[in-house]
Amino acid sequence: MNAIFNRRSIRKYKDKPIEKEKVEKLLRAAMQAPSAANQQPWEFIVVQNKDTLSKLSNMSPYSKMVASCGVAIVLVANAEAFRVETGWQHDMGAAAENLLLEAVELDLGAVWLGVATSEDASKFITNFFYLPENIKPFALISVGYPDEGQENKFIDRFNESKVHYESWK
Repeated sequence: MNAIFNRRSIRKYKDKPIEKEKVEKLLRAAMQAPSAANQQPWEFIVVQNKDTLSKLSNMSPYSKMVASCGVAIVLVANAEAFRVETGWQHDMGAAAENLLLEAVELDLGAVWLGVATSEDASKFITNFFYLPENIKPFALISVGYPDEGQENKFIDRFNESKVHYESWK
């Protein structure tokens, strides 16, 4: 549970590559996510080349940190795997969260950048990676070793006023 409570969006990274073993653990964690009808629509584009990361950081005004991360992982969904067509974004969200939690376990920092939530970002990712029509961009997660002043630490977000028992009131 520590990973759940300590995870934060980390946007500044040390200039240090992410080991291949850790990248694989991130991907394995993502693929352990629950999936509607076990459709597992996820596929991943792993980017570590510094020039490519720099170009990828132009996706939106909020993605500049990608230029300095150790690895960026683009989460996309393959529509050919859809058994529950309305469930793919739930599946992808669970995969993204698993990846973020594993990053904490590996002493890494990460931030989830929405792609499916923005038509411009979706077009950017589709064009950048020459995605075919059946591949739906979902998210871009930048991962790195947290830089000074950045850390995964507990901040209590519990708000009792948002909890309703038995009815709304």
